[in-house]
Amino acid sequence: MASSSKTSRKSSRKFQDEPALAANVSAGAIPAEELRQSFPKLRLAIDPPYPPAEAKAVAEIPAEPGWLYEPKWDGFRCLAFRHGDEVALQSKAGQPLGRYFPELVEALLELPARTFVMDGEIVIFEHSRTGVQPSHRTLEDFSEGLDFDALLQRIHPAASRIKRLAGETPATYLVFDLLVNDRGKRLTEEPLSARRMALQDFAENFRGSDRVYLSPATSDHSTAQRWMRQGAASGLDGVVAKRLNCEYTSGDRTGMVKVKRIRTADCVVGGFRWAQKGGEVGSLLLGLFNQAGQLDHVGFSSSFNREDRKKLKAVVTPLIAEGNELNSSDAGFSGKAPGGPSRWTTADRNTEWLPLKHKLVGEFQFDHFSGGRFRHGTKFLRWRPEKRPEQCGIDQVANRQKT
Repeated sequence: MASSSKTSRKSSRKFQDEPALAANVSAGAIPAEELRQSFPKLRLAIDPPYPPAEAKAVAEIPAEPGWLYEPKWDGFRCLAFRHGDEVALQSKAGQPLGRYFPELVEALLELPARTFVMDGEIVIFEHSRTGVQPSHRTLEDFSEGLDFDALLQRIHPAASRIKRLAGETPATYLVFDLLVNDRGKRLTEEPLSARRMALQDFAENFRGSDRVYLSPATSDHSTAQRWMRQGAASGLDGVVAKRLNCEYTSGDRTGMVKVKRIRTADCVVGGFRWAQKGGEVGSLLLGLFNQAGQLDHVGFSSSFNREDRKKLKAVVTPLIAEGNELNSSDAGFSGKAPGGPSRWTTADRNTEWLPLKHKLVGEFQFDHFSGGRFRHGTKFLRWRPEKRPEQCGIDQVANRQKT
C-alpha cells in the first residue's frame, strides 16, 4: 500500500515537471452537438460533411523509406471548402466552424483560387496577441508557441465576442493536404506523393495572405526527430507520418500514424464523484468506447484546485442523468462501471458516483495504461468541444506499438 502511494506521488511530480499547458476548466466546456449547423450546398466533388483521414497512435516515428513527416499542430483539425463566393469550414467531427473563425472565412475568400477542398489545422499563435506575423518559411518560423486556450475561447454563442476575439487573437490555417484542386478535380484517390506536389503548386495562392500557409513537411527522419525534441519549447503536439504511396483514407487510420510528445487521450466524462467535504466536485470519471461500442470506465482525474472544483460544479451538474436517462446507453458507463468501496478505500474518499449524459469530451494526460485503465490519476488539459463522444475509442491508448 505504501508502494502504491509512493507511485502516485511520483506520478503527480511527473505531471508537474511537464511543460505548462493551459487547463481552463470552463473554456470550451460545450457539448459537440451545440456546434451543429447546416452547411451550404457547394456542388463540389466533395461536399461537407466529409470524414477526414485519421492517424493511428504509435510509440516511435517510423524510420523506413516511404513516409512523409509533418508537425502535429496543437489546434482544431479543419477541412476548408470553397466554391465561388461560398466557404465552409468543417471540424474533424463534421461540425461547421465558419461562424467561430470569420477571419479565416474572409482569408479563404481572398485567395485567387475560387474552387478547392483543403485539409489542415486551425491554430492561434501566441504572437497573435502582439500583432507580429512570422515569415512562415520553416518550422522554426511557425514554432513561436501555440495558444489552444485562445481557440477554445472562440467556441461561444455570442457573435460579438467572436468578432472581438477574431481581431484580438486572429487564427491561422495551416494546410497539409489538397483534396479538390482549383479545377474542381477530386484528388483523394491519388497517392500522397502526387497530392503533396499538387498542394505545393496550389500554395502559390497563399502568397500575400497572413492567415493561410502551407504546413511544413519533410521526408528526412532526422528532421522529424528534431521536431519532436523542439516541440517541448514550441507547443507542437508531436509528429505525424503519412505513407507517400497511400490515397486519402477518409475516416480511416490506415494511411498515417502519429507520435505525441506527451501521452494524452480524449475521454468522455461519464460521471463524477463529489468531494468528501465542501460540496464541490472531487473527481471526474473517464470513459473510452470499447470495440463493442460500450463506454468503459478507464480512470479518473482529480488534479483540480479549489477554484477549479467550484467551476466544474457548474459544468457537470446540468448534465447529471436522471429518470429514464439512467437506463440509456448515452449516460454513465454502458461497459465497465466504476467500483464501490474496497479494502484500499480511505476514509476521506467518497465512493458514490453520479452518471453524466455523454456530452463532454476532454483531453487528459496520463503516464501509463494497462489492464484496460489508466494506472494512476490523470491530469486534465482542456475540453475538446470539436470532438464527438463516440470518437473517443480505446484504440487511442490500447496496443500502442511500433510500426
